[in-house]
Amino acid sequence: MQAASNSNERVALGALFFGFLQVGLSAFGGGLVWLHRLVVERRSWLDDGEFAELLSFCQLMPGPNIAGLTVCIGSKLRGLSGALAALSGYLVMPWAVGLGLGTLYLHYADIAVLGHILGGVSAAAAGLVIATGLRLLAGRGRRSADLVFAALAFCGITFVHLPLFLVLAGLAPLGIAAAAFASHRTR
Repeated sequence: MQAASNSNERVALGALFFGFLQVGLSAFGGGLVWLHRLVVERRSWLDDGEFAELLSFCQLMPGPNIAGLTVCIGSKLRGLSGALAALSGYLVMPWAVGLGLGTLYLHYADIAVLGHILGGVSAAAAGLVIATGLRLLAGRGRRSADLVFAALAFCGITFVHLPLFLVLAGLAPLGIAAAAFASHRTR
């Protein structure tokens, strides 16, 4: 099936809303994994390359990556109305559930088991984010430059404890230059 962004088919606003609603209901730890599954694997609205490009763009923008990605995908598929449908679908249930659970947590914050539950959920969410990153990297082919930049970013954040902004500010221009060099070399 061809991605909808490349065909004459238009994605229905209801499909965007309910698809992103499903992502929002499943989005423990940010929802990047579920968003990728919906948009690329299940609905074929975008391919892996388009998804990776939008994700890269959204990581450079301020604010939560997933919200920006939701807006960009909705906008790419249906313009402003698609962006609004996708974002409202993504946010409505997490907002309601988060508000309810946050209120309960504040009321019962002294119960130790809640801290253990949150620690386990955090570890699972980190694993999902790492798995999605590896999957996106694998979708880019086996270009050694991609692996080098991914390893540098990982090491800079994990071991050197650099802020994400500094890692992006340092590696983004180098990555752009490496991609331009590789593109020029293949011509």
